Amino acid sequence: MTRYRHHEWARLIGAPVEIQQHGEVIRTGIVDDAMPDSSMIWIASDGKSTRTLFEAAQGFQVWVEPRKLEGIFTYRMTTGALHH
Repeated sequence: MTRYRHHEWARLIGAPVEIQQHGEVIRTGIVDDAMPDSSMIWIASDGKSTRTLFEAAQGFQVWVEPRKLEGIFTYRMTTGALHH
C-alpha cells in the first residue's frame, strides 16, 4: 500500500509510522506521544531502539500507511492530512 506524509502528528498516537529525513527512512515504530502543534514526536521503545524524539525543525517528516483494523473499524482516521 502507498505511504502518505502526515502533518498532524498528535492524531497518530498509537499508530505505526515511518520517520524520514531528506527522503531517507530514519526509523519506523509506534507513536508514543506528539506535541499538539506537530513540532515534536516521540517513537516508542521497541526492544531494538530506545524511545526517540524527532523534531520537525530538524527536517523530520512522518509517513503513514493506511492499515485495515479489526472489529467495527475499517481504517484508522488519519486521512485529514492527505489533503494538505
